[in-house]
Amino acid sequence: MSGQEEAAEALWYVGPGRAEIREERLKPLSDGKVRVRALYSAISRGTEALIAAGRVPAAEYQRMRGPYMAGTFPFPVKYGYQTVGVVEVGPDDLAGRNVFVLHPHQTRFDVPAEAVVPIPPDIPLSRAVMAANMETALNATWDASPGPYGRIAVIGAGVVGALVAFICARIDGAEVTLIDIDRSREALAQTLGVGFATPDAAPADRDYVFHTSATAEGLTTALNIAADEASIIEMSWYGSGIVSVPLGGAFHSRRLRLISSQVGKVAPSHRATYSYRQRLEAALALTAHPHLDALLKPAVSFRELPTVLPDILKPRSGVLCQLISYS
Repeated sequence: MSGQEEAAEALWYVGPGRAEIREERLKPLSDGKVRVRALYSAISRGTEALIAAGRVPAAEYQRMRGPYMAGTFPFPVKYGYQTVGVVEVGPDDLAGRNVFVLHPHQTRFDVPAEAVVPIPPDIPLSRAVMAANMETALNATWDASPGPYGRIAVIGAGVVGALVAFICARIDGAEVTLIDIDRSREALAQTLGVGFATPDAAPADRDYVFHTSATAEGLTTALNIAADEASIIEMSWYGSGIVSVPLGGAFHSRRLRLISSQVGKVAPSHRATYSYRQRLEAALALTAHPHLDALLKPAVSFRELPTVLPDILKPRSGVLCQLISYS
């Protein structure tokens, strides 16, 4: 075990649209913990854009605390939850292994040994950073529980929406359409093996509609294209924003079901059989497919983050999953 303090660096959000790299001091490693050196992490654009803007509602401060987050909302906070690294110091069964950890953007850090998930050798480390996003997509799919030959729409072709479409496309006979206002996302849909449409051309009478666009217009589209008695799975998080939802008209007579989905709890359908760790392991295994590389933006250096983050997080940046390199 490491018997002396070591230096590390971490990204902190310090004000609206501003971030900085701060020095951290790692205390001597205690029993039961491992020391991890980061190799890659990724920006979770939806959540981190809201955090960078200071738009976390006060009522959600506690629930929005990420694992190993430091600081307090709204600022300053050390945030993030998509890190891949190598165990530098730890028990024999973990030392030297590449692992995924739900940890903020930081060069080195200490966590309990049970917090690291070894990465299977067939999964590239750069792709493994999407495990947390995949976990969100997997949990939402469990919330909806679509069956074979279902007609499925996913509104919002960001990284989470794309991953939901990817999972649903592997259900026997499923007809999956990815819907987005950006026509350039059609190429991504083709890569993932699903259909594509803009909102004005979205197919109607969908059995399941996943909404991930975080816009009132997207939610309206979801309600409009749902079949009678269909399920609309609301995955968007709006922070402190107030969203208008058209629940008049035929909403009630059509017996539509509006389901909220959030990764903070394992979906009820799997809660009795899957722990949080088992769910994350399942999500990590799903990242093995090479077509998912289409979601990754070429890596930027960790030290560049304070400069490049505003462009990454701005609306319509075109970034899906922004990879960060620590080499």
